[in-house]
Amino acid sequence: MWDERFNQSEYVYGTEPNEFLVSVAGQIPQGKVLCLAEGEGRNACFLASLGYQVTAVDQSSVGLAKAQKLAREKGVKITTIQSNLADFEIIADAWQGIVSIFCHLPSSLRKQLYPRIYQGLKSGGVFILEGFAPEQLQYTTGGPKDLDLLPNLMNLREELSSFAYLTSHTLERHLNEGIYHQGKAALIQVLAKK
Repeated sequence: MWDERFNQSEYVYGTEPNEFLVSVAGQIPQGKVLCLAEGEGRNACFLASLGYQVTAVDQSSVGLAKAQKLAREKGVKITTIQSNLADFEIIADAWQGIVSIFCHLPSSLRKQLYPRIYQGLKSGGVFILEGFAPEQLQYTTGGPKDLDLLPNLMNLREELSSFAYLTSHTLERHLNEGIYHQGKAALIQVLAKK
């Protein structure tokens, strides 16, 4: 599905970074950052432009090829790895930041992945997440239609219980991120620290 979605000349989620990521990127200690389900690379390229060593993981080879193209156009270097997140090994104590922007996973996979994210961060490292909240089902501005992929804030905080929260809240904001994220949306934002 993702290869098919990304297989067009335009960047379907745009080339500009996610607004929430831009607002909190300065909280990431300098060093290595892992971007999960990074797709076409807009967030990875932004972080690389700030001096981070960025690795972008996605299951779509088409998306990652576009990410490398965007990196060349922006004059930055990123590392890309094609992998399903269920199989991807997050090396322990390796990352200053891990980023999950609109990476919607079933609850069974989140329960496996989030402890690995915590272990993968160095002490003082941060986890940044923005995704759609369950209330997004009333809008037609993007996101999955399966409630299991849309945890509420309380459940998400339980799943990320090892972290210290710097920010965790729900909100509505206007999205302007390519053709698939346009208009008013219900979102969850988390900035958490190890």
